[in-house]
Amino acid sequence: MKALITGGAGFIGSHVAEFYAKRGWSVVVYDNFMRAQLLKQGPKAAIHNLNYLKTRFPDKVVHIDADVRDLNRLVEEAGDADLIVHAAAQVAVTTSLTDPLTDFEVNARGTFNVLEAARRSSRDPTVIYCSTNKVYGDNVNKIPVEEQGSRYVYADPRFKEGIPEDFPVDLCEHTPYGCSKLAGDLYAQDYARLYGLKVGVFRMSCIYGERQLGAEDQGWVAWFTIAAATGRPITIYGDGKQVRDVLYVEDLVEAYEAFRVSNLRHEVFNVGGGPHNTLSLLELLDLLEQILGAKPKASFSEWRPGDQKVYVSRLKRIEEKLGWRPKTPVKQGVVKLATWVRGNLHLFKS
Repeated sequence: MKALITGGAGFIGSHVAEFYAKRGWSVVVYDNFMRAQLLKQGPKAAIHNLNYLKTRFPDKVVHIDADVRDLNRLVEEAGDADLIVHAAAQVAVTTSLTDPLTDFEVNARGTFNVLEAARRSSRDPTVIYCSTNKVYGDNVNKIPVEEQGSRYVYADPRFKEGIPEDFPVDLCEHTPYGCSKLAGDLYAQDYARLYGLKVGVFRMSCIYGERQLGAEDQGWVAWFTIAAATGRPITIYGDGKQVRDVLYVEDLVEAYEAFRVSNLRHEVFNVGGGPHNTLSLLELLDLLEQILGAKPKASFSEWRPGDQKVYVSRLKRIEEKLGWRPKTPVKQGVVKLATWVRGNLHLFKS
């Protein structure tokens, strides 16, 4: 069995690669390290996850230095793949605002290329598309919220269990990042329906865990943890009471696998920690102080475009159709992340 993982040297992609390499699959890590360039991360950080995979699985993991904007190369690599996990992306909302063309080319066109490569394959590969809660855009902020201590919560009881998959995506601000990811999301759904591909679209909330090289623009749980461990200051955009459901990365990979082995041909899932695994930014700072004995010095700035005050995934559909639910409690997962950060401080030295 062969898995093609675009963005396989990144955070989520490397965990997917590890999952299948452990099970004896041949794994192709398709990655050109563009994320590290866009987020201005150093060379040690850029290659850390790939080195980890190649050291642990030298006979199972192969790296292809290529771009998802290269359709011909994707067609070549996907031709004998049984599974394609499309985790490659331009991942930062802020970058999409300053360079919307690159954001579109990587996220929208890159996703189209992955789907087209799967369509041209004779092996009927399963395709996993890593979508995002940002497809719902500013519509989420139209839900009334109320302030409760250090967090906001939905005031409308209809959303007590979170945002469902049929929540509106139209007539609102998305940011270029949200638009490009939504374009890929819709193409993934249409390729499943029109061409019969087996495609799972996973609209992810905040995913965190080991090997997440968080930065201010992306990966806030890891970024706060890195800052706490290294004594760096952070900027909180807004008041810090915004809430997300957070999901430990190994639980996410289990959700992907549950879809792969299911009888479903195509489906869209909201996936995150759900209403029982939520954090506000301020609450994460307090949790890090408990775990590490320190928390970053925080300053506050204006809200950023497209930021959702509260986002929580409703998990009813994925629970019913895949029998999946999060396993890792928030504190346990953050302890694992913090332990990894402490053991790899060399990656975060400027």
